[in-house]
Amino acid sequence: MNDFNLYFSLGWTHIVSPDALDHILFVVALAAIYIISDWKKVLILVTAFTIGHSLTLALSVYDIIRINSTLVELLIPITIVITALFNFFQKDFTPRSLRLNYFFALFFGLIHGMGFANIIRFTLANDSSIGVPLLSFNLGLEAGQVVIVLVILLLSYLFITLLKLPRKIWVYVLSSIALVFSVYMVFERI
Repeated sequence: MNDFNLYFSLGWTHIVSPDALDHILFVVALAAIYIISDWKKVLILVTAFTIGHSLTLALSVYDIIRINSTLVELLIPITIVITALFNFFQKDFTPRSLRLNYFFALFFGLIHGMGFANIIRFTLANDSSIGVPLLSFNLGLEAGQVVIVLVILLLSYLFITLLKLPRKIWVYVLSSIALVFSVYMVFERI
């Protein structure tokens, strides 16, 4: 159980620490277009991100893939830029127009997972079985994402429902915040 707590804590910290701004911004960009009544869709969305992230970690631990960490660190904020820009081109927020978001979550989860894979690979490779550590790490990651999403959904309820801010403006504000910080990260990492 000690390993479970250790890896759960690593997963949690990986998503909610100040050093995880890139992952937080990605979740903000993904969740910006949803409102509180969409909570199930958003949970599926962050789970898709976690699945992509998990897959990359597992493949990395078994040394099936290995990507240059400098390239990955550049690609991560680019995924945020793409996701945030996508939000500006939404004509409406119906499920049909949002299907591409699930692809973003899964595919970009693979890229984000590579960012941490280079760090955690050695820790997980030393364990005789990676099943429990990988599961507990990803449960921690998922828990952190759910907390971030809940905050975003509660804020959307406050601003859109209670304060009557137009939904499109809310989406533009969150997407702009994610976009500005991620563009800065891109230039910083070039």
